[in-house]
Amino acid sequence: MPHVSFDSGVSFDVEIADSMDERARGLMFREHLDDTAGMLFVFDDETPRSFWMKNTLIPLDMIFINSNLTVVEVKANVLPCESDPCQSYRSLPSMYVLEINANLAENKGIRVGSKLDLRE
Repeated sequence: MPHVSFDSGVSFDVEIADSMDERARGLMFREHLDDTAGMLFVFDDETPRSFWMKNTLIPLDMIFINSNLTVVEVKANVLPCESDPCQSYRSLPSMYVLEINANLAENKGIRVGSKLDLRE
């Protein structure tokens, strides 16, 4: 499984979502995510992103990362959508989005300006 780490020393084993279908499904219907795991959404360009929590069962942190592998925004403790239509979460321009369990970003020192290392 691919591995990513931050300059704070924290690392995650990640599933890669780099196709349209994988990005659309994301972490939907998952009942559990290990604290050492996440999903890395990989896009072909850097632009503002829009995510929602439809059919997502666990609260998440969304970490938006630009093409220079720098965190540009963290949306913390995003709760599952419980009514339709679901809220949409827009970001600053980003090329990658890492979803991890809620509150882990703050607890692990991941913040705007943190650097991501994509080497496995």
